[in-house]
Amino acid sequence: MKLSIELLFKKKKEYKKISMIAVNNYISAKICQEAGIDVLLVGDSLGMVFQGEPNTLSVELEHMIYHAKAVRRGAPDTFLIVDMPFMSYQISMEKAIENCGILIKQTKADAVKIEGGSYFAPLIENLVQVGIPVCAHIGLTPQWINTIGRFKVMGKKESEQESIKKDFEDVTNAGAFMVVLEGLSYNFSKSLKTDRAITIGIGAGKDTDGQVLVFEDIVGVVDFVKPKFVKRYVDGKNIFLGAIKSYKKEVEEGLFPSDEHTY
Repeated sequence: MKLSIELLFKKKKEYKKISMIAVNNYISAKICQEAGIDVLLVGDSLGMVFQGEPNTLSVELEHMIYHAKAVRRGAPDTFLIVDMPFMSYQISMEKAIENCGILIKQTKADAVKIEGGSYFAPLIENLVQVGIPVCAHIGLTPQWINTIGRFKVMGKKESEQESIKKDFEDVTNAGAFMVVLEGLSYNFSKSLKTDRAITIGIGAGKDTDGQVLVFEDIVGVVDFVKPKFVKRYVDGKNIFLGAIKSYKKEVEEGLFPSDEHTY
């Protein structure tokens, strides 16, 4: 059964943790739906794990729409959130609303995700008023990599904590139904609670209402970077590598295709 925002809040109120995975293609989405994952996110992290870029900044709106359509086909019965990529919502209020509307209409997503805090509270409020649910994203915000310099834990200083607290209050007051908390210490992140919104952690400890990880990290096909918060549940890279090597060997030795695989 596809969860709605109402049912997600029901899980929160019943202290049942919410599972979310970032996916970018039909197959991974299909697997996640079959596994019963609560929420899928088409994240602009696809710029790194799919496109091979060093960060998320080069991802375009049309890329997100393309991938989100594939994910929706793979998981038609799972709650779907899609990232608004860099500079698709920062130009103006009108352009941001237009782009969010285009994404929702073309992908059949249930909500959009907006990176950034207090500055985007008016946008969040306007999107909610026109019928577009919003998941906010605060703490470590990868679209600000050129400003923050590197991926790091945020909120170590008291001044940073006060700023992030204000971001949290402002985006939830504006109507964000969910907030992703990224790259925050456990002791700090557990203070960010409200009945108004669901909190989803990624590198923010266990006291959030749920957790999100990237599919490629979970299945272990990404081995060139491993943040502390990532848990690889299987060594996918070496499993796939072994299979490909076996295929190559059988082709070279004339063992594949055998009679079993021949019409």
